[in-house]
Amino acid sequence: MIEVGTARPEELARVGTLVVETYVDGGFILADNPYVAQMQDAPARAQQAELVVARLSGVVVGTVTFCEPDTAWAEVSRPGEAEFRMLAVDASYQGQGVGRHLVEHCLRRTREIGAGATVISTVPRMAVARRMYERMGFVRSPQRDWSPRPGVDLLTYRREVVL
Repeated sequence: MIEVGTARPEELARVGTLVVETYVDGGFILADNPYVAQMQDAPARAQQAELVVARLSGVVVGTVTFCEPDTAWAEVSRPGEAEFRMLAVDASYQGQGVGRHLVEHCLRRTREIGAGATVISTVPRMAVARRMYERMGFVRSPQRDWSPRPGVDLLTYRREVVL
């Protein structure tokens, strides 16, 4: 059974490594990209956002960073919207519902904080993740697509939540 909850201090190193492995080894970002340092810095995310993990038999197999509106790690959310970032699932556990559990947790947290929607950004090459988001009710918001730096184009999705 997949257990989802806040990352424990002793899990932070694993979380940072997991995110980097997922994005770099998965071919979604180059190892020399400056963003890799942010992905690796799980302790900063744990202090400034909600760092969530998925565990199977006590082992961290997935993670996501949940961001409340107007906080340090929020990038695309607007007032009244929550956001999540850096969703990563260990390659050995992909396709087993880990990502879905993490997204469902973020949607619950969105409701709990009283926000009316959850927004996300993703790279076009993350086709499997994009299909999961779409199956979970996220809708493309092309007017909000953005580029954090030249050559990095991000697609934005939004899902309203029932309060």
